[in-house]
Parts: sequence; structure tokens; C-alpha cells
Amino acid sequence: MDILAEVLDRVRLGGTLLFHFELGHPWNVALPARPYALFHYLSCGSATLALDQGQELHLAAGDLVVVTRGEPHLIYSDRRTKPLPVIDLDRLPGRLGVVRHGGAPPLATMICGNFTVAQPSRGSVLELLPPLLHLKPAEDGGWLEAILQRMVSESALARPGQGVALSRLTEVLFVEVLRSWIKSLGPGEGGWLGAMADPHIGPALQLIHEQPDRPWTLGDLGQSVGLGRSAFSDRFTRLVGQPMYRYLIARRMSEAAFLLETSDEGIARIASRVGYETAAAFSKLFRRHHGLSPGLYRAVRRSDGGRTQGGVLEAEVAD
Repeated sequence: MDILAEVLDRVRLGGTLLFHFELGHPWNVALPARPYALFHYLSCGSATLALDQGQELHLAAGDLVVVTRGEPHLIYSDRRTKPLPVIDLDRLPGRLGVVRHGGAPPLATMICGNFTVAQPSRGSVLELLPPLLHLKPAEDGGWLEAILQRMVSESALARPGQGVALSRLTEVLFVEVLRSWIKSLGPGEGGWLGAMADPHIGPALQLIHEQPDRPWTLGDLGQSVGLGRSAFSDRFTRLVGQPMYRYLIARRMSEAAFLLETSDEGIARIASRVGYETAAAFSKLFRRHHGLSPGLYRAVRRSDGGRTQGGVLEAEVAD
């Protein structure tokens, strides 16, 4: 099992391009708070991005930044310039909106878009990302510009299937961004995403995901990956950021939520498939984790049809 592929497959990631900015110094653009992640690709020029709480990030040509919590922010060449408010993000034209702002000639060009995920439950791969995710062009970074330029050309002319094409391209973009971020992580960073690369904890995570119904103990898992109980427990908590048992419960609750939403199996059967002998014990824990009983959760999720909604911090994935 490819854990990351499994998790991303269940996120049902979507998104699109929103604007293509052509900017002449001095310029200043204000983005409002949104319930999804916003990404900005500075294809030419330089800029500074500033969050409301004061964090600043300097960008150069080829940089990509993701505002993972959708916080309000400014992007500018000169902060003293009156900001251009970009407030109508959810009422987009049929074609990619080109925004020209600032002096002339254009000294900077920037592509902006969003990442959205399906209606959430607790625990998200995106919660592990920092508030600002900054990627600089790498030696093999041609994929970034290639994907983004393809998105621009796709958005430039209304054609059948355009929304689907942009959503798929955005999904590929996010996977590549996530891969690059994971590659940059040091030991103990990035929660379970970073821990996947560890020679002991990575295989343990694999076992938990493949067999969530098994009554795993610290001793069992540790022995399976070549560590003693105490050493395994300490290493797991340090690298994943939470104890093994807490991660196991979150994984079971995520699997149960997925089965409730996508299958017609009875609650007792689902309880058994995720490692609980009785439906009562399972239901009590499920309610504590998701805030709804299994039956009500299934009804609510099916009534909304699993529609993609904003909420970058919320997705139907393992903790």
C-alpha cells in the first residue's frame, strides 16, 4: 500500500486557477480570508507576501507559495502603495481573470489559484503543512512551470470539460508540491508524512494502514519493524508527533468514516472491520472522534452527496 496515494485518493482534491496578474511597480494586492488554500506562482519579478499577524515572505521569480489556511494576506512590491482588494474570488468569469495593476510596463507576473478538498472530518494531511508553504525552483523543478503554464493555457479559452481538466491539473500540482515539501523535511518534522521515510516507523505506518483491524500493541509493531517496545514507542511519538495508540484510533476512525460513506455495510460489520468487537464500543468512540453517531454520519454525508466544499484544513483522511 502506498499510504500517501491512499490518503490523497480519499481527499478528493479539487481547485482551479483564479487570476493571472500583470503587475507594474509599485503594486499591492490584498487577498481576503478564504475557507480553502490559495497558491501564488510568481513567474516573473519579485514580491513580498505578508500575513495579517505580521509574518512576511520574500518571493523571487519561479517561487511558489501556498497559504494553507486561507488567511488574509497582501502581496506587494511596495507596501506603501494602496492595496488593490481582490474580493470577488468566488464569482469567476468563464475565462481566467487577467488583472492588470500598478505602473507600466509589467515588471511582475503572478498566477493565483486555490486548492479545495471534500467536506471534512477530523484529521487532515493538510493540517500538517505550515501556514505558509514556500517552494523555490529546483534543478528538476521544470514540472512546476510546466503544470502551471498548462493550467494557464487551459483557462485561456472556454472549452468542454475545462473545469474537470483544471481540477485534475490542480490535483497533480498539489501532489508535486507535497512531494517536494516532504523531501525537504528533517527528522521529527511533518508528522506522519515525514515519518514515512524512517526505516522503522515507515513500515509500522504501513502495517497500521494495511491492517487497521488488527489488535496492535507496541510490542507487536515494534517486533515487526525490528525495535523493542520502549524504543519503538519513543521513536514513533517523536517522529509522528503522537503516540502509536492515538494514531491507530485515528486511522480506524478514518477508515470507518470512509466505509460508512462509500458502502452499505452494517455498522456492526464496519465496527469489526476496523478492530472493534461490539458496535456499541465502536459507536461511542466514533461519536467522540467525529462528533456524530455512525448512522447519523452516514446519513449526513450521503445527503450532501459528498460535494467538494472549502476548508483546506479539513479532509476525510487519516490523522
